[in-house]
Amino acid sequence: MSGPGISVVICAYTEDRWEDVLAAVSSVRAQSRPALETLLVVDHNETLRERLAKEYKESSEEFSEESVVRVLANAGPRGLSAGRNTGIAAARGEVVAFLDDDAVAERDWLRHFAEAYSDERVMAVGGRTVPVWASGRRPHWFPEEFDWVVGCTYRGLPRGRVRVRNVLGGNASFRRSAFDAAGGFATGIGRDGDKRPLGCEETELCIRLSRARPDAVLLIDDRAVIHHRVPEVREHFRYFRTRTYAEGLSKALVARSVGADKGLESERRYATRVLPAGVARGLRDALLARPGGAGRAGAIVAGVLTAAGGYVVGSVRARRGGTTFRVPAVEVAARE
Repeated sequence: MSGPGISVVICAYTEDRWEDVLAAVSSVRAQSRPALETLLVVDHNETLRERLAKEYKESSEEFSEESVVRVLANAGPRGLSAGRNTGIAAARGEVVAFLDDDAVAERDWLRHFAEAYSDERVMAVGGRTVPVWASGRRPHWFPEEFDWVVGCTYRGLPRGRVRVRNVLGGNASFRRSAFDAAGGFATGIGRDGDKRPLGCEETELCIRLSRARPDAVLLIDDRAVIHHRVPEVREHFRYFRTRTYAEGLSKALVARSVGADKGLESERRYATRVLPAGVARGLRDALLARPGGAGRAGAIVAGVLTAAGGYVVGSVRARRGGTTFRVPAVEVAARE
């Protein structure tokens, strides 16, 4: 197998996603370019960790060495960032890829990642995340420009294999040396179980990486596809509003860490070009009596306002020192 060895990290926290986690692991085991290993990191849930350890111990003899699954406990504070850092520390691969626990990867997902790393300057590669709606189809009112609300690729991102400021964490990979240069995912920014759905930890990491390694190239290749399950509760406007507000809070933390110029660089283009075009499309569809046009236009406006409100609140809290985060160093695992 040519190219870098790739370790895949999947972070899990609840038994409610048992079938999803098994499906995620199965999709990694079915890759056309095998992973070096799959690391399942369980976030402070000993019952789930023991159940998964038993599941993959019993099935290990059925698969090749490349399909080994290692089950680990999150060695840091509760939350997705520390779980990812635990996986990074344990990974043996030259590249570490991340897959959400409620997503499945297409067969060539890792192959497309690996191809991009033939250029030594490439430090991170992300892919395209497609929503799988619990109801079977996108809600009429839900704008594609806001698919990031449900952890998916949104309208406005460039197509093909292109340079970007940051990759999206649920479908991403990093060269191991990127963490040696910039440290791990910052704790205190990302998700923590069922608490408010904060995010942006991968944005902060990528900006920090670009500062530590000015020559670094970060890419998105939209051929590296995963399919992400969107539960029914996230198809409602109440979640949409909560998530956009949380995004504003998160962006305030990122701006505090890396400065507003870099922290909001991509967001300015998104807000001044992508979203106005989305509102115009929605209003046009409404005039043509197409379903959901007015709702999509209204949702875009509401999303902007709630995100802006979250950003203001987050900025005030950050200035008062009410919210903190920490960037941990990640120790290199012993290589075999």
